Amino acid sequence: MSSTTNRNKTSQAVDPDKQELPPLRSRPAVGLLVLLFGAAALAFSIALSISFGAVHMSLSTVWTAVFQFNPDITHHQIIREIRLPRVLASAVVGAAFAVAGALMQGITRNPMADSSILGLNAGSALALALCFALAPRLSYNMILFLCFIGAAIGAVIVFGISAVSRGGFTPVRLVLSGSAVSALLYALSEGIALHFRIGQDLAFWIAGGVANVKWEQFLTITPWVFVSILVAIVLSRSITLLSLGEEIAINLGQRTQLIRVMAIIVIIVLAGASVSVVGAVSFVGLIVPHITRYLVGVDYRWIIPCSAILGGLLVVLADLGARMINPPYEFPIGALIAMLGVPFFLYLARNERRGL
Repeated sequence: MSSTTNRNKTSQAVDPDKQELPPLRSRPAVGLLVLLFGAAALAFSIALSISFGAVHMSLSTVWTAVFQFNPDITHHQIIREIRLPRVLASAVVGAAFAVAGALMQGITRNPMADSSILGLNAGSALALALCFALAPRLSYNMILFLCFIGAAIGAVIVFGISAVSRGGFTPVRLVLSGSAVSALLYALSEGIALHFRIGQDLAFWIAGGVANVKWEQFLTITPWVFVSILVAIVLSRSITLLSLGEEIAINLGQRTQLIRVMAIIVIIVLAGASVSVVGAVSFVGLIVPHITRYLVGVDYRWIIPCSAILGGLLVVLADLGARMINPPYEFPIGALIAMLGVPFFLYLARNERRGL
């Protein structure tokens, strides 16, 4: 009798149709405010960023150029062909990096996880170096595909090294593996650049920037990023359970390995698409999810969409700041964001020192 009762309890515990999230430290009201005010701030920042540049333009000019475009007006052409694609690409790339970082932190339970730290950006950069050196006339779609492959190779190497290490995945060990692999892949990229004399072309991607983004690039990556973020939102409930612990997720009927594989595919697509446009911009996926988690709690159903909004806002503002530091020259946005990210990373590393 007792064994039958225990079996019934077990079947109820793992029944996917009846599973419920355990009590979470979540603030959905704050999450809704972050989405609303964050979206408004992002829209205003995009308009402001479009108006600033070597030629300053009013917000009214930006409005008419976008909604009442006149090809005979020079300012309209500058806005439509140069500034609009770069600023919109900044928002999309920021959202992609932030969501990729949030997913990585969720599936690894590692607060220091980020595509730049765990080898994905470096793998994409190596793929770009090989493209510039061996096939400079490749179409952008093929370059994008090869960036996906490079990001996947970087991730496989990092996770493989961590998996065979004694003690398995610990936050600091994963970061150390990622840092070592990233250094190796970047060194290989630099070696290729020196040998084939493409250092100037590659330097832009390593530093990170959106100055040369065109409509073709923006229109190519946006569907990939949009669909990937939608998939991440669909997975968000399962990611929340996984972030609480393997046992909790399994007891609530989650197929943890399948969730991890799907999340890693989404991360690779987001990181590869982003690096193919702006280069190896670091720390967006580290900073933004932590800020979002502090605001909305630990429920990834709020973390992922809010991270997308705040990530886009961060990169748009970074691009605006990069143009205002020393006009008419541009400061690399990768370096600007790293000035914020490095202290943040050191703070997290200090808190995780016991993971060694």
